[in-house]
This record gives sequence, structure tokens and C-alpha cells, in this order.
Amino acid sequence: MENKPLLWIVIPCYNEEAVLPVTAPLFLNKINSLAAAGKISDQSRICFVNDGSKDSTWQLICDFARKDPHYIGISQSRNRGHQSAVLAGRMEAKNKCDITISIDCDGQDDINAMDRMVDEYLKGAEVVYGVRSKRKTDTFFKRFTAEGFYHVMNAMGAEVVFNHADYRLISTRVLESFADFREVNIFLRGMVPLVGFPSAKVYYERAERIAGESHYPLRKMLALAFDGITSLSVKPIRMIAGLGAIVSLISFIGVIWAIVQAILGHSVAGWASTTCIVCFVGGIQLISLGVIGEYIGKIYMESKHRPRYIISERTWAPYERHYRG
Repeated sequence: MENKPLLWIVIPCYNEEAVLPVTAPLFLNKINSLAAAGKISDQSRICFVNDGSKDSTWQLICDFARKDPHYIGISQSRNRGHQSAVLAGRMEAKNKCDITISIDCDGQDDINAMDRMVDEYLKGAEVVYGVRSKRKTDTFFKRFTAEGFYHVMNAMGAEVVFNHADYRLISTRVLESFADFREVNIFLRGMVPLVGFPSAKVYYERAERIAGESHYPLRKMLALAFDGITSLSVKPIRMIAGLGAIVSLISFIGVIWAIVQAILGHSVAGWASTTCIVCFVGGIQLISLGVIGEYIGKIYMESKHRPRYIISERTWAPYERHYRG
């Protein structure tokens, strides 16, 4: 009998007790349908990654695992963020399967796009990006800020796939190379394209969240964008250097103009204009120090070599205390 690729669907979860009972059966049906179509092994798994949830998310995952062997789960020792949760699931799967697909558990990403992702993998692609084709369900503000996010990222030198979040297929071959990326500041959307290997895109329409609340408001989106830019590009520092050169040139021209005016006897007291210039330059200096400080802070965090995630529990190997006394 011909061997088939073994798939792990990696699903990060944080306080998702409202949505998991709805979407978990959908993932199970997709695994079964892909296996029935002969595209993947029937030993494939659905791996939930509990990102330090404060509600009953982990208990639900354990219940799913007891009811059906296709469900498995790992739990982080504390909340470390979406990107670390996805990375933890990928690295856990690296030596246990052939391909992984990461997807959020809220039901917004089209589960049926997995069929085309697996097809692209079978054709030779090692990475398949799930890309949103339309944003009909978004408000104008959400659409404007989200698409602006990708434009800004690319303009700043961070290589990201437009309208792609974290819904992607990655082969074990790619994950083995990706494991060599050791940085603590994780931005998977920009890091995965750096690995290379043949890739493809699958387009799909994104739906409304089935239940629960979004964990990515505008504030977190902006923080994610800034983290991504400073983790993957030094262009902001170069822009600061260019801005400093322009301001210095304007200031030098102003000094020459002031000297010429004084020689001609046309000097005018300009307290307000002087104050504005001083405040302008001071503001630029503070912004510049803030951006440079962000880079220094990231260097500081990287130098500690702290673990990017800590797995405290696995459904297939429950933790038990063993006393030495």
C-alpha cells in the first residue's frame, strides 16, 4: 500500500472555551475527509496548543483527546503569545509527521482550503500560504488598517506575503531548517519566507468569528507590526540617519541665512520660531532614541537566550509527581 503524508493540524488556543466545542468537530471531519480521499494518512492528528488559558480550554482539550485519538494537545506553562504557541506546536510536530498546517481555532479561516494546500504540497511545494482573497466581513477601518499593515511591513524591509496571517502548510523538511532560527523575538509571517524552499499560495475567503472575542485588537496589531519590523529589518535606523542628515542640512542652511541677515543688518528677534525649531529637533531626537532603544532592547532579550516556550503538559503523557522520599 502506498505511503501517505502524515499531517498535524496545529491550533493555538487562548481562552477559547466558547469556540472549541464548535470548531473541534470541524477539524476532525476535515482530517477524516482528507484521509478518506487518500491525500493523508489516517494517523494524522489535530494538535491543540494551550497558550496558558485562564478558562477551561485545557480541560476541553483533554476531554477531546480522551474521546478520539485524532485529538492531541500540549499546554504551555504560561501565556507567551500567539506566535510562541504556533512555534511550540510546529516544533513538537517536527519529528512526528510529514506536514503541519497552522490555523486559528475561531473558524474564520476556511478549513476547506486545507484540501488545496495538501494538493500543492503533493505537487512539490514545501510551504503553502493561505491568503485572504477578500475582506468582505471587515469594516472599512479594519480593512484599511490590516492592508496598511502589510504595505508598511514590506516598505520597511520585512518580507511578508500580502494578506497572509498564520494559516499555512509547512513540510518537515522546512521545519528542520527553520529550527536553526534561534531568535527570541518571533514573527513567523516574516521568518518563514526567509527559509526559502518552493512555495505556493492558496486563496480563500475569511468568515466571521464563530464565537468568543478576537484577541487581536488594533493595539495588538500595531505592536505586532512594530515587533515584526524591528525583528526583521534595520531600515527604521537608516531612515533615522537620513532624517537626521536632512534636519542637519536645513539647520546649516538656516545658520548661513542668519549670518547673512546679520551682516546685512536685517536680523530679527524670533523667539517663537526658535522655540518651534528647538522643539521640532528635540522631538525627532526622542523618537530616534525610542526606535534605537527598541533595537537595543531586542538585543538585550536575545542575549539572555531564554526559551521561547515551555511545554508543561501533553495529553498523551500526563504529568505525574514522583517523590524522592
